[in-house]
Amino acid sequence: MKKYIYYILTLCFIVISCEKDDFCVEDTTPKMVIRFYEDANPTTIKAVSKLTVWADGLDSIYTNQSLDSIAIPLNLYEDFTKYLFASEEQIDTINFTYELNDIFVSRSCGYKTNFENVDTTAITKNWIKNISIKQSIINHDTTAHISIFH
Repeated sequence: MKKYIYYILTLCFIVISCEKDDFCVEDTTPKMVIRFYEDANPTTIKAVSKLTVWADGLDSIYTNQSLDSIAIPLNLYEDFTKYLFASEEQIDTINFTYELNDIFVSRSCGYKTNFENVDTTAITKNWIKNISIKQSIINHDTTAHISIFH
């Protein structure tokens, strides 16, 4: 009888010590969404031909593509990110500055970072004519945050 009690107690301890599986199904750190528009008619979406985008000192995120919108990550360890945008061999540089706001999501997801007070500074204006901030808080990546006119 003692033998069965030992097995039952061991089985109970094993079942109690198991953790439930946690899966992260919530949103994580969002990317910044940029939409491109025609400069002459600011309400008309206009794709950029041969668009190449890369962060300063890193590999390209988009290479030689024709796109009317992009989603790019921002640096989680600094309060700025410098991106280079090339279109048909003309390169423009844009600095994005922001404040980081870490938010606890859940035990399985951990933290996500929202970007607040987003601002831009265009260093060069070769093919990019104007930049407009549509949303200064980046807490999702479903709609455009920045408009670029070319």
